[in-house]
Amino acid sequence: MHTREDVIISIMQKNYFLGKLSGLLIFSAVLVLMGTLLGSTGASWNFIDADQTLVFDIRLPRSLGAYLAGALLGLAGGIAQSLFRNPLADPYLLGSASGALLGVGSILCFAYLGNSWLEIIGLNGGAFLGALIGVLASLILAGGYRGSLRLLLSGVVISVILGAANSMFTFIRPDLFQSIQSFMLGNTTLLSWSGVEIMAIALVLCLLVTLIISPTLDALSLGENTARTLGLPLDQLRLVLIGILALATGCAVAQTGLIAFVGLAAPHLVRKLAGGRQRVQLLFSCLGGGILLLSSDLIARTLFAPIEIPVGLVTAVLGGLYLLILLRRTSLGGRP
Repeated sequence: MHTREDVIISIMQKNYFLGKLSGLLIFSAVLVLMGTLLGSTGASWNFIDADQTLVFDIRLPRSLGAYLAGALLGLAGGIAQSLFRNPLADPYLLGSASGALLGVGSILCFAYLGNSWLEIIGLNGGAFLGALIGVLASLILAGGYRGSLRLLLSGVVISVILGAANSMFTFIRPDLFQSIQSFMLGNTTLLSWSGVEIMAIALVLCLLVTLIISPTLDALSLGENTARTLGLPLDQLRLVLIGILALATGCAVAQTGLIAFVGLAAPHLVRKLAGGRQRVQLLFSCLGGGILLLSSDLIARTLFAPIEIPVGLVTAVLGGLYLLILLRRTSLGGRP
């Protein structure tokens, strides 16, 4: 039976959660609005007088697409860090992002894509399979997921090997050099409404399944043996979570290319807001990833306007600095 104090604490926790969630959603909406108004050619403060094609067919899908891609990468990073119990796990460092890029490159080089639907299915399917192969290869090379440093180094090695394979495509098909290079640098300029629809469907699907089975991650945070005593089918649920990680990473990479460190930084930035609850952590990681990538995209399109730089370069610089700070804090004995 719940006491009066328990009910009051429960109501206060719910109110705190709703307050934080509302704050992140409002911040996200403001960023999408800014992304719709701002571009490398200047600002369009008046929607009525603005070029409707520029605002609603280019900037709006680009801003929404960048936000959704970031949310997918944030979710993938949150899953990776909770599943492998490694605060440095990230789709980019685990080999899944490089694998997804290899899948996209393979489809571009060797597959015949006769129409737009075949192109969408082929690119996203190839990215998903590539991401899955990348993660599994890292796990096999590391001999499992228990050794954090070994898993991290294995992911880096796999990423380098897959990156070299991607570079080979530019020699095999020099006519695709610009397309593959654009994917390797990370780019949001070609995002369209069809890409937004694909990523929105993937995000809803991945997020729903992840939130439903998130108690598994809560149990794993108590330790492997403790989780098994609860009777959870850990091995099967791990495979499902790895599949979701690959699907989320593959969909994001198929639309925007290789974008580093969003999956690493987003879960860390929202960890204090989540209060140790895995379900809240994963939801906030989604929102944090979207905010990070859209903010980086705004910097990429306005910093040297009218010249735009690839958003992957911005996230690589910001994320690399963040990773150095994280490693420095860890080496000094602080919590990552």
